[in-house]
Amino acid sequence: MLNRLSHTQLLRYAGLFTWAVVGIPLIILAWNFQAEGEADGPAPGPVLALSYLAFGVIYWLVTRSLGMRKPRPTDIVLLGLLTLSAIAVSYLTGTGIAAVLMMTIAGVIPWLVPLKVGVMWLVLQHVALVPVFTRLEGFTLELAIMQALLYVGYSSFAMVIGLVAKQQAQAREEQRRLNAELRATRALLAESSRMSERVRISRELHDLLGHHLTALSLNLEVAGHLTEGKAQEHVRQSHTLAKLLLTDVREAVSEMRQEGSVDLSGAIRTLADGVPALDIRLDVPEPLNVEDPECAHVALRCAQEIITNAVRHAGASTLWLSVSREAGQLRIQARDDGAGTDTVSPGNGLGGMRERLAHCGGRMDIITGRGKGFALDIRMPLEKPA
Repeated sequence: MLNRLSHTQLLRYAGLFTWAVVGIPLIILAWNFQAEGEADGPAPGPVLALSYLAFGVIYWLVTRSLGMRKPRPTDIVLLGLLTLSAIAVSYLTGTGIAAVLMMTIAGVIPWLVPLKVGVMWLVLQHVALVPVFTRLEGFTLELAIMQALLYVGYSSFAMVIGLVAKQQAQAREEQRRLNAELRATRALLAESSRMSERVRISRELHDLLGHHLTALSLNLEVAGHLTEGKAQEHVRQSHTLAKLLLTDVREAVSEMRQEGSVDLSGAIRTLADGVPALDIRLDVPEPLNVEDPECAHVALRCAQEIITNAVRHAGASTLWLSVSREAGQLRIQARDDGAGTDTVSPGNGLGGMRERLAHCGGRMDIITGRGKGFALDIRMPLEKPA
């Protein structure tokens, strides 16, 4: 069963299990306080229960979409509340039990904040436990600091495990995306090969069989003038059959050339299916036939770059991608719900798209704004410009 869970799911359920187990000593502690009737000291109560339950709920929320999208400001706020609830548990119980909860937080930190910020966060949240340790019997300030440093070491190990899990998840997603691109390219190559083979066969039929049938028809026509009687009748019938056969060959050649187009829809759908971290709302007619293999290749590369940018740079969770034929043009419309930007500085990806489109006579319009996502409108002619 565990083999079926992803890195993020394992991390999430392990943290929730730790949180549930921590609740056992809290219940025992509350029972002892009630049984002994101690009024002095930090007796557990409703605030403690609320802090403990808040930790579980916040942990569930903050780990709900780990690795599925880029961290948002709300995730940082939830991480702060998660830390505060753990510290509150320690202050209310007068124990270092929050250090165990902080180990679960340490496994989540690499997913939400940069590594340098995460290390500072890890240290500071344990600094807050030093006053709690000083309240314990026999603990001086030096011992309290040493105890906090000891828990920092444990949490650092958990943080490294979370960092490795994040890197493994990113590597798996990148491999899945590259495999999808490879399958899409292979599908397009298969379509292009099929089209090239049909054109080659039609050319061979036209050049060889058509040439010989034409010569045969001419010879039979001459023979019809040179023969008489029943022989002439058979020659004329053979001439008629040769002309019909030549007509059939020409029709077959024309049909094969007309059907020599690349179906782009299958390749694009294969490309979109390999990106589970992004919700791609695809609108592509079936079939989407493109006569020019080079134009189909450029369209596939544009769709590939659009998906890659949405995953890596836009921080988007949803991408709307539409590919259609309009008035002799192939049109690609894309829009995501990412952060957007006020100033667009095309990098290698967008620059490469412009170069490919310019080569086949196409163009690309960019529509974006801060907080408005990123949108592209691409148009390219289905026939090569003269």
